[in-house]
Amino acid sequence: MIKRVHLEIVREVQRTGSLIKAVEKLCLTQSALSHSISKLELKLGTDIWLRDGRNVRLTPAGELLHDLACRILPDLEHCEHMLEETVGGKRGILRIGMECHPCYRWLQSVITPFLQTWETVDIDIKQQFQFDGLTALCNADLDLLVTPDPVPTPRIDFLPVFDYELVLVLADDHPHATRAFIKPEDLMDEILFTYPVSMNRLDIYNYFLNPAAVLPREQKTLESTEIMLQMVAAGRGVSALPRWLVTQYPEHRGLILKPLGKKGVFKKIYLGIHENKLDIQYIQEFISMARENSPPLSMA
Repeated sequence: MIKRVHLEIVREVQRTGSLIKAVEKLCLTQSALSHSISKLELKLGTDIWLRDGRNVRLTPAGELLHDLACRILPDLEHCEHMLEETVGGKRGILRIGMECHPCYRWLQSVITPFLQTWETVDIDIKQQFQFDGLTALCNADLDLLVTPDPVPTPRIDFLPVFDYELVLVLADDHPHATRAFIKPEDLMDEILFTYPVSMNRLDIYNYFLNPAAVLPREQKTLESTEIMLQMVAAGRGVSALPRWLVTQYPEHRGLILKPLGKKGVFKKIYLGIHENKLDIQYIQEFISMARENSPPLSMA
């Protein structure tokens, strides 16, 4: 019975005190306004306002409608504004999944300027999808997936962000510290520190040790990069990490970084995204900022 247009008319007439001014504000004709209110008055069985010369005065029924309009219309207008920004890619929650444990540090350098630029967009890092990110991306549980291992998938685009080199991290007094590069067999007597990731997701195995059918003497897992570097510096073992990551920590002093093999092991970081989200404005901006804040490949 009561429609939004009725509430808008009552609010505007009360605000301006004039039917003519309300007509101009609401972009209605005077006949359309009068017809709409007359139909409502007929259904309610009472007048909504009374004329007082050129002005109008709300009846008790009109006062009730005005109170309702003041409560409901601001919420509706606010919701419409938020919906418009959401549909237009100016508001939302950017859900990012991680398949690259070392990339958390790089991601921090992207998130800070992004949040400063996009005050209407929040960020949620989905750690639970860390090693099943593609499924989450396909199911729309994620907006972006940070991964070094893109898997060709229908309707999923993997956008390259930056290149990096995987290196072996050694204490500066390690016996292999003087070598020009590391051979797979050099790790046969070593303790290898890695993140708590399954072996088939570790590049040191996939691109270096497995092709040579070599395993380290022992593998130990650590979640903290800082602790890992401290353990290596103390001579407790070695680790394979991106060159750019190690050089960002103060703990890298006292460490030596060596290429894995004569040609080295080089990889890329990608942002996976479903093709139907490529046009969202804040996602486009995040991708641009991610590339702008990429660490240089040759960081020493």
